[in-house]
Formats: sequence, structure tokens, C-alpha cells
Amino acid sequence: MASKDSTFNLADEQIIFTERLKTMLPSVIRNLVRTNKLNITHITNTSGMAEGFKQANVIILHKSLADDFEKFCQANDGPLPLLYRSNPGEWKCPVLSNYSDIRTDCLQYRKYENGKYSGLLTSLEEYSEQLKDMVTFYLGCSFTFENMLQKAGVPVRNLEQKCNVSMYKTAVPCYGTEKFHCNIVVSMRPIPRDKLDVVVQTTYLMKKSHGAPVHIGSPDFLGIKDLSSPDYGDAVQAHPGDVPVFWACGVTGAEAVCSCNSSLAFTHSPGCMFISDLKDEDDDDAPTCGRNLPEVYCIGQNPLHYSIASATVVQKIRRLENMIGVDPGKRGVEHLCSQNELLRASLSISHAQSVLITTGFPTHFKYEPPEENDGPPGAIAMAAMLKALGKNVSIVTDQRALGLNKKIIKEAVEQGILETPIPVISYCSDSADSALQFLCEDGNMDKPKFNHLIAIERAGMAADGNYYNARKVNIKHLVEPIDELFLAAKLIPGITTTGIGDGGNELGMGKVKEAVKKYIANGDVIACDVEADFAVVAGVSNWGGYAVACALYILNTCEIHERYLRKAVGFSRLSQKVDWTSALPSVTKEEKMLNILQQNQVRSGLTASLEMEVDGLPFYNVHSLLLERLLEETLKEPSLNKSGDIDDS
Repeated sequence: MASKDSTFNLADEQIIFTERLKTMLPSVIRNLVRTNKLNITHITNTSGMAEGFKQANVIILHKSLADDFEKFCQANDGPLPLLYRSNPGEWKCPVLSNYSDIRTDCLQYRKYENGKYSGLLTSLEEYSEQLKDMVTFYLGCSFTFENMLQKAGVPVRNLEQKCNVSMYKTAVPCYGTEKFHCNIVVSMRPIPRDKLDVVVQTTYLMKKSHGAPVHIGSPDFLGIKDLSSPDYGDAVQAHPGDVPVFWACGVTGAEAVCSCNSSLAFTHSPGCMFISDLKDEDDDDAPTCGRNLPEVYCIGQNPLHYSIASATVVQKIRRLENMIGVDPGKRGVEHLCSQNELLRASLSISHAQSVLITTGFPTHFKYEPPEENDGPPGAIAMAAMLKALGKNVSIVTDQRALGLNKKIIKEAVEQGILETPIPVISYCSDSADSALQFLCEDGNMDKPKFNHLIAIERAGMAADGNYYNARKVNIKHLVEPIDELFLAAKLIPGITTTGIGDGGNELGMGKVKEAVKKYIANGDVIACDVEADFAVVAGVSNWGGYAVACALYILNTCEIHERYLRKAVGFSRLSQKVDWTSALPSVTKEEKMLNILQQNQVRSGLTASLEMEVDGLPFYNVHSLLLERLLEETLKEPSLNKSGDIDDS
């Protein structure tokens, strides 16, 4: 019987051996594996081995499938970055290693027969005859960047816990080819919240090792139900303050193998990678200092959700925010503005598949219709861009204004302001769960119909339950409680909200109500009490709608953000840029829009005039100039400074 001391000695020897593997050359480790001096009984994965050298996923298929699988890799290069495709029967890989043998150099392999997993192997030598007609694909691996993360001061929990990384099947489909189709598999590493920027900036250009994360935050967005039960690898324990960060994973290739029903195929066992002789820095895409780095922003808490965009894009959207935050009416609007509200709202909207917009401020209670012309133009500008981006859009309004809004939409299509009609609906509050029933399929909170709600220049409920115009006149008799939808949205996971306003009495401005009470005339009475997640404040609310449309264009033409949206699978949508450009608001479109409103007796907010003005400000030389400035910033190409970096000045 071994003594306690001998047990401790064995454990100590194992720790020392594991630590030595970090500094060993890849060729030495491959030789240890090949000669069975290092096998799956000693260690379960190659994470942390041969620090500073690239590791690779391995897929071995019959040569008849090779061309189609290469197309599958090219179409989904996030999870399947192709490092090398061998010739049939080529066991060595001179591009990646000086001497290797793919039949023996992985710790463990998985065997597939007729598209089904059929067992584990520690060597493929017995299949040498079959392998003569098979092709090996070497694909980039996220283990490669773990050393880079550690150098950047980021704790890598799976290395700390000496276990394999967690890997999960998702509900996100890859782009399918003739013979291959599957959902993407992701790896997950818990990352401290204050290290998220560093993590994304360290990995985003390492495209041959999966590049930047494809999702940061709740696993629900990927269709993952339980992080404690990974489909591959080990459950890695998060520390307090950690956020789950997900990268595209090469095990996606193994899922694809199952879809092709090949009579025989092999892959590495997840975590048991091929270790190459290429160093981390032997990568054309290796990060360099001072470039246009991505930045990370939280865009939702229920569930937790982060998004990313380039530093250039962030600066452009901040400039849009500054442009619209001026106060031409001298009402104290500048005191309501907070930096990055436009950015975070637009990031959140960019991720939404279905958006509900509401507008309508019946300030002119002595006229018919009582609506003002601030709000509808901004709402339609946003709707046009959202539709161009392929999102579902609806407008909800008061029952009494339903006919008016449908007529405005119809005429906007006829005038070319909108490509296609937008559904206009009303909300009826006749029971305690009316809002829930309206927002969710059959009232099921797990099935929201909309991902984002936007209110622009929409009368908002004050603390006393009434609705007030700027002059402190109660207009509750003209307003239906669409506020209930925003209140209910706070309780429904997966719905976020934005309020756009210019005076503090608009729906969503409850987020800045203390500033409204302090700085806005009659603010103690008129301040909206209903908060939105994001409060976009503008000198005129229409300007906020124009800015959101422009920000969505900027985000979706950002390669970093666009890749994150599609989870690094499928092809880039940047080829659709021309269509998105044509959907931007313009002086011509807004001129037509104001003419439509004039013809429908919708008046300027401050003066009740039917002239070409909004909020008492003339369209020409005020609104038109602001629009031109927004478009100029939106379409301006970034310039480079003397160092070759993006000039954000």
C-alpha cells in the first residue's frame, strides 16, 4: 500500500510534468504522444502545452467530400479557419510542422461511421490503408490565443483549473453546402468584466485562431440552456464578476461530419489538438498596437448582453450624438444628455430582429388632428433603415390616430420615402395582462414578439398618471397608455427599450427625470416617469430618429460589428451597403415627409403652423443643414495619420 507521502509525491510529479509541457517544443510533445509516453491517461487535453505555438483542430474525410468541406470552411471561417488541406494519404504536414504524422500525433481521436460517432482511438495507424484515400483538414484553434490572453493579464479559468475548455452546441446555424450543414459549436471562457475589452482586442485579428468572440453575455442568445453541462470538454467554474465569453469553435467540424453520413471519418477528440511548429506571432493577422481596436459595451441586463464595434465607429456615433444634442430652443436640453446613450441604443437595436416603434404627441388639443409633426418623420427614418437591414418593423399608435398614421405610411411609400409599407397597429389596455399579451406570443414571456421598443416624441406618463404638453396642459384624454408596454418590457427577458425626446415629457425620458425636474420649465409636473433602457436626447426629437438611422448604418458597415452580429458564420453582408445607403434619411425625403404631414393637417409643435417647420424652427437652413451634417459624418471614410492608424480627430 502506498503511503500518504508517496501519494503526494506522485501528485507533485504530475504537477511538475504538466508545468514542463508548457515550455516544451511542439516536436518534443508530438514525439511523446507518438511513442505513448504522453497519453490520455496522463493528461486530458492540450490546452496550455507548448506555450506560444499554434494548435489545430483535425478533420479527416474521404477525398470525395474534400472539395465540399473546403467550401463549408470558407463559408464559415469563424469556427473553421482553414490552416492546411492535405493531399489524399498525406500524413505529414510540412506547412505546419517539420516532422509529424497525423495518424499518431493527437492525444485522442474520434471515429465516425455513417455519420455517427462510433468510438475513441489513440492512434489511426490501423486505418493506414483507408487513410490513403482520405484528406486531412487542419483548422485553427482557440487554444492558440490562451497564451496571448495570459500575457495580456487575463486569467484563463480552464488553465487555472487544469481542465479542458467548455464547449457547447448552439441553435445558430452555419451556412450549409451540398453535403455539410450543422449549427455552430462555441467554446466558453469566463472572463472578468473589466477585462472584456482586452480579451476582444487581443483576439479579434487572430482570425486563424477563431478571432474575436461571437457572443458575450447570457448563453440564452445562443440557445444554450445550462453552462454547467457542456456538450464537449469540462465545466469551467466562473469567479464572481466573470462574464461568459463565447468563441467560434473548431468542433463545429465534427458536427458537420455527422451531417454528411460518410462511411468513415475521423476528428481529433475535443481538446486533444494537433500542436504545430508555427508560433503565435507567425500570423499575418496578429494584433498590432495603435490600430482600430474593437470596444465592448453592455447593451442589456435581462438577460446580460454585450456588443462590440470598432473605435472608429464609436467615435463617429459620438459625433452624431453631439450634433443632435444642441439646444436651438434654449430649453435646457443639454442637461439631459448622457454620452453613449445613442451608441448603446443603436447597438441594442442592431441586434434586434423585430422592432416596435411608437410616436404621437397630441399637443394641439384644439385642432384635428391634434398631433405635432415632430416624431413621425424620425420614426419613419428609423423604420426605413431597419427594413433595409432585414428587420421586422411595426408602428403602434393611439386608436384614434390609426387611420391618420396608416394614411401617412401609404403616402410615404408612394413618395419613395419607404420601400414597402409598415404595419400600423393600436394597443388596447383592457386587462391587467394586456401589455404581456400584446408583447408576447400567447402571453408567454419566453416568446417575445419584439426585441426592442422605440418611443420617439411620444407623450409619456408623468408621476401623477397624467400626460402633459410643455405648457403643462393635461392631454390624457387624447393618449392611450402605450407606456404600459415599456413598463411590461422591463419584466420580459430579451426586450430592450429606447426613448427619444427633446423636453423630458416624452415616453422613456423617465431615465433622466431628475434632470428634467431641475432644468426644464414645468419639469416638476411634466417629467415623464416611465424609464427606457436608453434615453436619446436631441434638440428636436426627429433629429434623434435620424441619428439612430445613421448609427445603424455605421454599425452594420463596420466589419467588426457585422461579424459579431452573424456569429462569424455565413458570408459578410457588407455587399448590401448600397441598399442601406439608399435607406438613409435625406433632405429630399424629409422635405417630402413634411409635405405629407402638411397635407394631413399635422402641425408644428411650438407654433401650430402648417408651414415647412418643426418645433417652430424652419426646415430649410435648420433641419436641412442638420441632416446634411449627419449624413456627411455617416458616409465619411476614415482617414489615416502618419503612423497608418485611424485618425479620429
